[in-house]
Formats: sequence, C-alpha cells, structure tokens
Amino acid sequence: MSKHKIFILEDDPTLNETLVEFFEDNDFLVETTLDGYEAESLLYENRYDLLILDVNVPSLDGFSVLKSAREFGVKTPAIFLTAKDTLIDIKEGFKSGAEDYIKKPFVLEELYIRIEAILKRYGVNSSKNEIAKGVFFNSKIGEVTIGNNRFKLSNKESRLLNLLVRCKEDILSHDYIFNELWDYNETPSDSSLRTYIKNLRKILGKDSIESIKKRGYRYIAK
Repeated sequence: MSKHKIFILEDDPTLNETLVEFFEDNDFLVETTLDGYEAESLLYENRYDLLILDVNVPSLDGFSVLKSAREFGVKTPAIFLTAKDTLIDIKEGFKSGAEDYIKKPFVLEELYIRIEAILKRYGVNSSKNEIAKGVFFNSKIGEVTIGNNRFKLSNKESRLLNLLVRCKEDILSHDYIFNELWDYNETPSDSSLRTYIKNLRKILGKDSIESIKKRGYRYIAK
C-alpha cells in the first residue's frame, strides 16, 4: 500500500524536525526544505499529495512559492502554517491558492485532522472512490471495479487516472501530465501517454476522457 507524500517548507529547524517525526510516525512520506527557492524547485520536479508551507522563510516567501507553483500548473492541495495572522495575511494565503491556513502556535493533532479532511476532499485519502456512476477506483492498489469486474492498471495508468479524477473537469496539458507522471530521469513520451489514455478508455468508456486538440485531456465523470 502506497503512503501519502507530504512536502514541508519550514525554516525553523526544531519545528521542521518535529513535523517530520510526527508525520513519519503517522505513516506519511515526508520531504522538506528550509529555503523558499529550493522549495520552488522541488515542487516543479516532484509530485506530492499535500504541501505544508511556512510564509516567512529565506529567499522566497511561502505565498510566492505557492503562487509560482499554481502558475506552473501544480494543483496539489496546500496548507499555510504561519505566525502571520492578520486578516490581510489570511486573504493573501487563500488568494495564492491554499486550501487552509493555520496560525502558529498550533496543535499537531488539529493539523492532522485538517490534513485528513483535505486529502479526503481531494480523493487522495480514500482507497476506493466512486469516480463515475457504478465505477470505483482504488488508487492504493491501482484497480478499477465495475460491477463484478475488476481491472488492474499499470503504475502509470493508475497515477494518470488518479490525476485526471483529482482534477476532473480541468484540462490537463501534456506537459503538466508529463511533469506529474514521469520522474526526472525518465523521458516523457506522447505515444506512451496516448496508449495509457486508450487503455483507460477501454475500461471507463470512450467518452470518459476527452481529448482537447492542442491543449490536453479532461476527465468527464458521468
């Protein structure tokens, strides 16, 4: 069973270490940095299930990191964890693309509850989701169930379907999909992507994934 992967931007070494230990103890994979520019680079290069971002960090503040990531096409849900607590700061946090904003100091258990809620809302936490009427997708094991029929997906097909469902009704460009599905040491392939789309359509129906000429693909739930 795959673990959820959390990215943390927090420049306080003690709090950073506390968060890493807490989430690893709760069975998450954790990647972290103390620096805004390094965070920006990591968000372009890697895939995560959730982002936890401090605001006042060296080189590039958390608001700017998330704004830049959203402009690049990163749709990963994000939580700001910061001592900046004015109404203007909170508005800026949500305006930059965050799903939640937690003021320091905070209780770890409250943060955990909020994270679970966000992951569930985005279809990341549930192992088996109904992605269309009578169609269930278990992202943990990469399996689609329709009635009594079960269809096992390849790793890339499962990750692609999870991405499409998570961003349903959004048009996902080829470059965005390549960035999300292919690791930095892999060479993205248009032909491979078309094959994965074709295989998913065989299972879900030809109208389940729409091709938008010169723009990308979109998942249509029915």
